[in-house]
Amino acid sequence: MNFYAHASEQHSWQRLNDHLQQTSALAAKFAEPFQGADLAKTAGKLHDLGKYTTIFQERLSGKAPPVDHSTAGALKAKEYFSSNPPAAQTLAFCIAGHHAGLANGRGCGNKLSALEQRLQKSFGSDLPELDPIWKDELSVPDALAFPPLSPRRGRAQFQFSFLTRMLYSCLVDADFQDTEAYFAEAEGRAVQRGGFCSLAELREQLDHSLADLDGDGFVNRRRQEILHAVRGRADEAPGNFSLTVPTGGGKTLTTLAFALDHAIRHDLDRVIYVIPFTSIVEQNAAVFRDALGELGAEAVLEHHSQYVEPHDYTAQAQDKLRLAMENWDAPIVVTTAVQLFESLFSNSPSRCRKLHNIAASVLILDEAQTLPLGLLRPCLAALDELSLNYRSSLVLCTATQPAVHEDPEDTEGQHSLAGGLPDVRELAPAPRQLYEDFRRVRVRCYDTEMDDDTLAEFCLEKEQILCIVNNRRHALALYDLLSNADDGIFQLTTLMCAKHRSKVLAEIRERLRDGAPCRLVATSLVEAGVDIDFPSVLRAEAGLDSIAQAAGRCNREGKRSLEESEVVVFSNPDWPTPPELEQLAQAAREVMRYHDDPLSLEAIDAYFRLLYWQRESGDDQGLDKHALMERIHRARLDVPFEDIAREFRMIEDTQKPVIIPWDEEARKAAYELQYTEGVGYLARRLQPYTVNVPERIFQQLRDSGAVQPISPERLDEQFPLLINEGLYDQEVGIRWDEPDRLAPENTIF
Repeated sequence: MNFYAHASEQHSWQRLNDHLQQTSALAAKFAEPFQGADLAKTAGKLHDLGKYTTIFQERLSGKAPPVDHSTAGALKAKEYFSSNPPAAQTLAFCIAGHHAGLANGRGCGNKLSALEQRLQKSFGSDLPELDPIWKDELSVPDALAFPPLSPRRGRAQFQFSFLTRMLYSCLVDADFQDTEAYFAEAEGRAVQRGGFCSLAELREQLDHSLADLDGDGFVNRRRQEILHAVRGRADEAPGNFSLTVPTGGGKTLTTLAFALDHAIRHDLDRVIYVIPFTSIVEQNAAVFRDALGELGAEAVLEHHSQYVEPHDYTAQAQDKLRLAMENWDAPIVVTTAVQLFESLFSNSPSRCRKLHNIAASVLILDEAQTLPLGLLRPCLAALDELSLNYRSSLVLCTATQPAVHEDPEDTEGQHSLAGGLPDVRELAPAPRQLYEDFRRVRVRCYDTEMDDDTLAEFCLEKEQILCIVNNRRHALALYDLLSNADDGIFQLTTLMCAKHRSKVLAEIRERLRDGAPCRLVATSLVEAGVDIDFPSVLRAEAGLDSIAQAAGRCNREGKRSLEESEVVVFSNPDWPTPPELEQLAQAAREVMRYHDDPLSLEAIDAYFRLLYWQRESGDDQGLDKHALMERIHRARLDVPFEDIAREFRMIEDTQKPVIIPWDEEARKAAYELQYTEGVGYLARRLQPYTVNVPERIFQQLRDSGAVQPISPERLDEQFPLLINEGLYDQEVGIRWDEPDRLAPENTIF
């Protein structure tokens, strides 16, 4: 009897042995950077072992119900390699979960049966019997060596869990790609996967662009000096680096140049640029594409929730990038911290598929200080593991470097973070001197509390001023107060869809250039790399890193004197610091008492050390709020993969997206979405038109009919559309606090 893996009406069926051998070879290739080829090869051979059954072959013909074809290979792995429990267990995890996801080792998960349960004899007895021909067609080694991981004290179980995810990534990507190739051939179509230009070609184009940026003036000279000094360090051994360069120092292209030099020198495969906020991924990706000329369109992959494929790309380029988004098989990837870290702690095949391509890469973390405190330890452990055992180099890139390094000699943890990143090498030449050279603002605390009336008066005394507050409700209240008193008043918050914010930002920049009155009330979203330049900035109390980011919007171009450029930090009795920011604000207040310049490198370092100490000594489980590292340690080889994936969330809010029909493009995409089979592209087109609202408010909007599914019959409630357009204010965004706006006549789209 012949056994098959996949069936097609248009093509000859794929032989099972061919699929297993090809998947095995691909998986082994993917695992070579971390010396896991033998394990990956065996996982590939055994992953579909359960298809060597009569009932599965009948299933291919449509004559039988779905068949469990994953457990058999996991059982054989445990049986064959019982003398090497770590190797047997990691194979069993990967094979059993290659479709449904990595399960808990033991104990109930939300959706998946625990691996322990699936490996019990009582479970195995219900599986269809394997045809013995499999032993003739597959050669399984007698023994397997575990990859020689460099140990890190206290992290043996974490390292096991990390390796398992990496092997899982190799297996599921290999399985996807071989299956994809078979069906593409069956349907007579080509797969536009891979075939990108080399890193050397990209570097050559970047060098041309950088040469064109040479210019006169002190700032340009310093930028060139930083660039050459940092590139001069590219030959250093892979590992952990930091780049502490002030705003305006040209760190974006400097890091790209270093990363390409370093990757070429050490035979690494790609550059992955990680940005904390979706709002600036597109901006940085555009900078890279411009710098890489005609090669940039295909070479730079954006992967984030709001990505929309450019219409001017060729169909071939779009196909290649769409496929590369599945597994990050592109020379330069620009993504978000949420995408990176939630994938590193995921258990799903689709999210884990890309992980093996993070190995042998240069990983740049932009604005590294924004890593969430409650997940800092697991995040750092993952980054450390990548540089320690997976041939990756890490660059922490920021103007406010977090104190996340560990000094082995600091056994008390007083001058470094225990469990942090070891051996971090600073790339910037003389960071303290750079800070002085690029210093553009003075920061001071307002002497007394500023209520909203005082804030409004302060703003109206200035022709151009930016006021940053801590939540959207305060921004709206202050905007209403100011807009009643004068014109030239603007607001920017996430109550506005991204397209709306872009339009307002363009008007703000024009008024700033022309010297026209411009008073902007905003939330912290303007701190995320938004290119605006105000002479004065007000900042509600927050962490010192947020204050530093706010200062980056003041005298950004360096055209004013230090004395003319002021950042004022204030407290407001009507709007106290939100609970989630209070600990950060407290640490900032403490540091500002003892440092005349709260943005100096010494002050920033003191702030982070105090913040980490407060967090660890408090009652909120410190820098690992879900105790993930401890739970992995206690579980030993029975890692609770499903539980960890569910609990590791970079953003823990209960917000719901609402699509805003803000312009004709949004209306057209929303209309087309009702009648098309392929929703992916249209969904991405609608991303810039979404606003996230609290779940409670979303429920009220839906109950009132103000929000309705675009097409409830075909798409359920996946795409909720704002039908009551009266709720969307063209000045400030969505407003649900005025009952008159909920009038029934406004619920017709």
